[in-house]
Amino acid sequence: MEILYLSSKDIESIHLDDEEIIQAIEESLAAQGEGKTSIEPRVHINPNSEYNGHFNVLRGYIEPKRAVGVKVVGDYVYNYKKNLPSEMALLNLFDPETGAPYAVIDATAITSMRTGAVTAVGAKYLAKKKNKILGHLGSRGTAFWNVVLLDHLFDFDEIRINSKRQESMEAFAAQLEERIHKKITLTHSSQECLEGADIMVEATRLTEPQPLLKTEWVRPGNLVVPYGTICANEISLTDVMDKVVVDDWNQCKEGGKLGSLSPHVRAGKLTQKTLYAELGEIVSGKKPGRESDDEKILFWHRGLSTSDIALGQLYFEKATADNIGTKLFYR
Repeated sequence: MEILYLSSKDIESIHLDDEEIIQAIEESLAAQGEGKTSIEPRVHINPNSEYNGHFNVLRGYIEPKRAVGVKVVGDYVYNYKKNLPSEMALLNLFDPETGAPYAVIDATAITSMRTGAVTAVGAKYLAKKKNKILGHLGSRGTAFWNVVLLDHLFDFDEIRINSKRQESMEAFAAQLEERIHKKITLTHSSQECLEGADIMVEATRLTEPQPLLKTEWVRPGNLVVPYGTICANEISLTDVMDKVVVDDWNQCKEGGKLGSLSPHVRAGKLTQKTLYAELGEIVSGKKPGRESDDEKILFWHRGLSTSDIALGQLYFEKATADNIGTKLFYR
């Protein structure tokens, strides 16, 4: 019995176009909405606090893909000082019929890609059809795919970004301009970045809560996507929304320390009663998404194991077809 190992170089050698990425995530969300997935609550491993990081362990199953997956991803705020990604991950894939492992994948790039793809699929169903301005806070690893895939869908006239560290913001802008061939606007504040934008994305890496996304900036027709690990918005944000959508209520309802809207859950402002839908319900057609251009909609995603599995399985299939990767003897 063998296991296919896909390294970071293997992943880089397998090209997925924007539409393939979005489609894989959209299909996994539809399966979730149809009750054909199992998404176990994520668990955390917290080493000594002096390391300024933690691990997330995500577990899930996609019935149509016949794949079970477990991803372990480290999230370390100051890794940039060591020239390392802030998030590094491994994904293991298993046969649901026998329990046999068949793939071990460097999921660092997949983690960023699938997060951006969930943001994009959310916008596909929850944003207006025409959006001219994107405002994006944060230049973390997942930020690149947020912007690339959102621009793939909407072809923005203006893309604004803002980040705490000037050097990371400039590097992020250069990376984006090389990919999408558009001028990126660097802003001096979160207000300059977000106010007046059609789609507002908050993907910051705060260590303590700070209201970078002000409720008063939300206008009719906005889609607001806050998903930073630490809350960067105001407790009043959910009060002005016509619809609040999440990726998985079981993960969002915990109201723990982590999660952009965790304070709103703890305060009773976001409950199963006030929640409009999970995105899978909308993608699968059980509930409508945006119903008018004036709606103010918030989409909060914590990250789905099934998103990792969907992209991991796609990479595995392409690698197998093209004889890419290293076969490891298992037993």
